[in-house]
Amino acid sequence: MDQLSPLHEVIEERHVEIPLPDGCILAARIWRPADGAPVPAIFEYLPYRKGDGTLARDAVRAPYIAARGYAYVRVDLRGTGESEGLMVDEYTAQELQDGCDVIAWIAAQDWCDGGVGMVGISWGGFNGLQVAALRPPALKAVVSIASTDDRYADDVHYMGGTMVVDQISWASHMFAINTLPPDPDLVGEKWREMWMQRLTGSGLWLKNWAEHQRRDDFWKHGSVCEDISRIEVPVYAVSGWADGYCRTVFRLMESLQGPKKGLVGPWSHKYPHIGVPGPAIDWNGEELRWWDQWLKRIETGIMDEPQLRLYMQDHAEPASFYAHRDGRWVEEPSWPSPNVVRTGLTLGADGSLGRDDAPAGFREIRSPLGTGIAGGKWCSYAKPGDQPVDQRRDDAGSLVFETTPLERPLEIAGDTKLELTFTVDQPVAQVAARLVDVAPDGAATRVSYGLLNLTHRDSHETPEALVPGEVYTATVPFKHVAQTFRAGHCLRLAISTSYFPIAWPAPEAATLRVDTAASRLVLPLRAATDDPEPRDLGTPKGAAPMEKDVLAPGRSDWVVSENLATGETEVRITDDSGRIRIADNGLTTGACGVETYSFSGTDWRSFKGHVVWDLDMSRGDWRMSSRTETEMTATATHFVIKARLVAKEGEAVAHAQDWVCEIPRDLA
Repeated sequence: MDQLSPLHEVIEERHVEIPLPDGCILAARIWRPADGAPVPAIFEYLPYRKGDGTLARDAVRAPYIAARGYAYVRVDLRGTGESEGLMVDEYTAQELQDGCDVIAWIAAQDWCDGGVGMVGISWGGFNGLQVAALRPPALKAVVSIASTDDRYADDVHYMGGTMVVDQISWASHMFAINTLPPDPDLVGEKWREMWMQRLTGSGLWLKNWAEHQRRDDFWKHGSVCEDISRIEVPVYAVSGWADGYCRTVFRLMESLQGPKKGLVGPWSHKYPHIGVPGPAIDWNGEELRWWDQWLKRIETGIMDEPQLRLYMQDHAEPASFYAHRDGRWVEEPSWPSPNVVRTGLTLGADGSLGRDDAPAGFREIRSPLGTGIAGGKWCSYAKPGDQPVDQRRDDAGSLVFETTPLERPLEIAGDTKLELTFTVDQPVAQVAARLVDVAPDGAATRVSYGLLNLTHRDSHETPEALVPGEVYTATVPFKHVAQTFRAGHCLRLAISTSYFPIAWPAPEAATLRVDTAASRLVLPLRAATDDPEPRDLGTPKGAAPMEKDVLAPGRSDWVVSENLATGETEVRITDDSGRIRIADNGLTTGACGVETYSFSGTDWRSFKGHVVWDLDMSRGDWRMSSRTETEMTATATHFVIKARLVAKEGEAVAHAQDWVCEIPRDLA
């Protein structure tokens, strides 16, 4: 038993209706102590469906936290799950106002003591920060996991001004999710009307996002970095090195003015108690220490510990999936840390890295379109294939600079940067830069990387075309990481002008000419310290898992194929969750997505993304299914998006719709 939070018997309310001021009703699932005594509430606010989509995760977390003296309130966004209304994009002003209204409703319930904390991963981590910036009076603290303070700099849309191909992937996934109806058993006869509203009104989000290729007001909305002083409540920010969002933790530790904590493990895009790569931790216990501190005002000691905890990864052989990463936990008193010193390494015209006597000169690269095929996904979900494999193939299409074997181990913690002086021969060009750990046998493991659309070299808000032959300077920021390089290993910098399939390519192949004497790689070297043993974060604990019948197993796959006769290269990614029957409500659900990204030979305009999702839900004689299909191609001047939606009730088509749109390329 937790000494700070005695155990309570828990009741679960599967469907609670929350009325909003405008008359719309949002749907909640609530776990709380059975005795009804007022307790603080934890609010999680997502579009992913409380009755099926997140139930497996919620079942392990929510009753465990509720048993320790909290009400756990899981709410579906307007237009999702069993909530009324329509969701037309992410993080809208309506969504955030609804969040404030829900917090006020929760605080007014007789089972709540008036204090509310907000928690979430990804979407829920985003809107936790965004709602905090609106300062609803009852909100007392936030836990934000795998989120961002800057929607343009660090989300699934753009990285360094380059269009991230995960934007196609995620837009297609939301396109599919928006076809799902509310559960007829919970909302009654109005389910079909609610469903048709979603099918006809949710829109094509990929079009929305592709229309905003620079950091304009569209992306500034919901980016709390625009005025971080708006967030006054305590914030615990969490991410993982394999996640797409780790940079946010460091920015928040640097910018937030109120109480704050940061934690970054080796994990992908997952809660830390189910973190992969491991080690997973007792995150539910750690989170309870935070809530006890700020919602129950119990001194747990959490704020007496160092501000930031990082997992210092050891070397790992390159692999597309890791169940576990060797390493150790280290702590930093603040960020920037006094233990980290930025150190520049010279680039030599001879391909050397870090040699003081390196020869000066120029080196050129015009990468093959397939450079980056070993790079994995922008954001890992711990699926086989989505982490980077051996980099030697990608490095063969890149400029490479490499140190001599290290005489002693070296540690970095933070963000590496490439300071680049260059010319190009095209008005639009991109650069991908990678930091690679090269083992004595030649195996090359990517440690971190950065992307930059070179037209964004000075500003993401006002990019400027490049003038061929003109000399420019630019800084390419890398993802943060904490990593040990072993003695005998080499550090490699690889620079390429394409990075398929993480980044959408530039309109034309470009030649990059690097002035090595005026360029350098800046590493965040962590000084050798006698790190004290941090407090043990324990092993995962939680409630019993959700009961389900597995009717068909899931399957994940990542296949790269090359047709040497035609020059066609294709990456095919399968994400099949199989089919399950949920014991709690009798729903049977299935989902299968197939993403295909391809190009032909040296044809820079042949790049194509194509995503198909098939979803279905059923109970007894009731059954719905949907297929959504998205395709994106490009000309020299436009992005071309085609999409199709077909939703069925039983075997009858309930709604079908097609989209075709052309969007001008804006120096992208």
